Amino acid sequence: MNPLNKIRNLGQSIWLDLLDREIMTSGKLQSLIDNDDLRGLTSNPSIFEKAISGSSDYDEDIVKLAQKETDNSAIFFDLAIDDIQKAADIFKPVYDSTGGKDGFVSLEVSPYLARDTDGTIEQARELWKRVGRKNVMIKIPGTKEGLIAIRECLREGININVTLLFGLPRYREITEAFMGGLEDRLAEGNSIKDVASVASFFLSRIDVMVDPMLKENGADDLVGKVAIASAKKAYQIYQEMIESDRFKKLEESGAQRQRVLYASTGTKDPSFSDVLYVESIIGKDTINTLPIETIDAFRDHGNAEETLTTNIDEANNTMDELKEKGIDIDKITQKLENEGIEKFNQAYEKLIKSIDSQRRKL
Repeated sequence: MNPLNKIRNLGQSIWLDLLDREIMTSGKLQSLIDNDDLRGLTSNPSIFEKAISGSSDYDEDIVKLAQKETDNSAIFFDLAIDDIQKAADIFKPVYDSTGGKDGFVSLEVSPYLARDTDGTIEQARELWKRVGRKNVMIKIPGTKEGLIAIRECLREGININVTLLFGLPRYREITEAFMGGLEDRLAEGNSIKDVASVASFFLSRIDVMVDPMLKENGADDLVGKVAIASAKKAYQIYQEMIESDRFKKLEESGAQRQRVLYASTGTKDPSFSDVLYVESIIGKDTINTLPIETIDAFRDHGNAEETLTTNIDEANNTMDELKEKGIDIDKITQKLENEGIEKFNQAYEKLIKSIDSQRRKL
């Protein structure tokens, strides 16, 4: 049993933050499922940009699609949906064996729609219908504009991965949207048993932004600790939700829990352990989505033990000290949300340009 298997035994699911054709056709993805208990997979514009522009695997399909599609975005979603369907089929046995709790593959709406509620709902419906797999989640950014879209899509029975979450106040709003969507669906006489959702809380980017401020304020002892403290606080909010009377009523009707998914868990600071954001947040009924390098590192030298519910006083003190130092974490997380959207917009734009360039060249 390797450290990744031990994480699974502790109740946390590891998902892969990567998707390309090579990992599927080579058997590498299946090996991760069989040997390392990999339980799901996520994609985003940056991942697809690297996959499509970084190999010739998509050239033939781009040529074929260009004969019927003039819009490069349409070509991208044709390519992406095909990959997502193949990945979902690989994970279908995991979905079946876990009773629909794991085995999910996520596909994101266009990042251009992050501030467009109606556009997000429309595209989420379209992607959900086109992919046609029960073990797929449509990713919707957890922006203010995304709240209504998340609730509406859950009402319609679409599995939702809420992405780009940084702040705890917004996460509370997401739990409200989640429960509201299920309540709306129940009120219309529809089953909620097969409606799945996760809330993706981004971590390492928090430390990247906060740590320089801490050093400037003479709080070096907090460096590398704020993201982990936020992760533990988020889990407390999750526990409050599942223990609430409101959610218990939904659970009696078959509702699945909207688990916290920890994302952006590859270490950005080379002075930190390369498995810092894995070892520090292992806990029951959660997900950690990891880049392949972090999976390999944790398999090699990771230590798996329950840590998400330990040292809570330290996490609370960390957040309190931020305030004492005059650092407004809510403003920081809003800035991170704005930057995250912009980064995905840039990756998406680069992706579309890459498809256009390859189409013309081929």
